[in-house]
Amino acid sequence: MQLHIRTLVKQDYLSVFDAFDERLFRKLSPPYPRLKLLRFDGSYPGDVVEVELQAGFKSYRWTSLITERVVTDTEAYFVDEGLEVPSPLRRWRHKHLVAKEGAGAVIHDIIEYSTGSKTLDLLLYPLMLVQFGSRKPVYKKMFN
Repeated sequence: MQLHIRTLVKQDYLSVFDAFDERLFRKLSPPYPRLKLLRFDGSYPGDVVEVELQAGFKSYRWTSLITERVVTDTEAYFVDEGLEVPSPLRRWRHKHLVAKEGAGAVIHDIIEYSTGSKTLDLLLYPLMLVQFGSRKPVYKKMFN
């Protein structure tokens, strides 16, 4: 299943892309489930980001590996892929793309995920849309 969320911001694409650091990661964390950041190496290939999702009395580990990073004259992106993802997820790939748009930029969150069940993927889609859609106001506040 793929989810693609676009957010138009007023800052130039390289300034926005360069701001994808631990501080922004913490600001983008959803209110639920709560995230406890265990490790944040950065956004270069080989870097690892590890969090603990805290949902009530239960917690889940989520570990992602940065597998790609590209910067061109018109766009910049990095990709994180899940090494350890919470059930029911089996596969996770998130491309953080920032593209030039006039004097500003468009931030693209392109998420591919799979539970192994098309039905469950579809049922999770609205939740994913809400979770990642909640990033839009944070992006706008940070980059407008």
